[in-house]
Amino acid sequence: MELIQHTPELSAYLAADEAIDHEHSLVRGIAARLTVEHVDAYSYAKAAFAYVRDTIGHSADVDDPRVPWRASDVLELRVGICYAKSHALAALLRARSIPTALCYQRLTEDDGTDPVLHGLVAVRLPGRGAWARQDARGNKPGVDARFSLDREQLAFPVRPELGEIDYPVLYAAPHPVVLSALRAARDRAYLWKTLPTEL
Repeated sequence: MELIQHTPELSAYLAADEAIDHEHSLVRGIAARLTVEHVDAYSYAKAAFAYVRDTIGHSADVDDPRVPWRASDVLELRVGICYAKSHALAALLRARSIPTALCYQRLTEDDGTDPVLHGLVAVRLPGRGAWARQDARGNKPGVDARFSLDREQLAFPVRPELGEIDYPVLYAAPHPVVLSALRAARDRAYLWKTLPTEL
């Protein structure tokens, strides 16, 4: 699949905003700690991915009702759904000047019902002309996402026969439908009823 930048300027994928607040001291502190052992961009990106995937629980997996969406809050609370974890990973990568985009999939249940948007990121490391999607949702039985630049290993490969979609557009900021749902949710139970189903 060809990935398409929503914004032509690569600098947009390094910017800080309300959700990807990579200038926050907590984000900068974690990035600095990761940099100590992971100096080059590839090693750092892989370590940041593992940090978000493995140390920040997915809200559903750990049964946590909170709905953080700002990267610094996700990193502080150590919990979030896929969108929130994507914001945290994007912030850690942008803190090291690694262009990072937000991207999405439309997933369904095994019978094609109950569609929902799933969030992930795409990274563009120095010396590589291509974006590579990464999914830091968090692994569990049946889910084995890994960091890779050459061969995607996402949490959920799409099943087109069920109406699932890999959206090719790469966004510099969270998609408005995603951010609106997160900001309006008083808890995860409410969010589960209002999750966006498509872009």
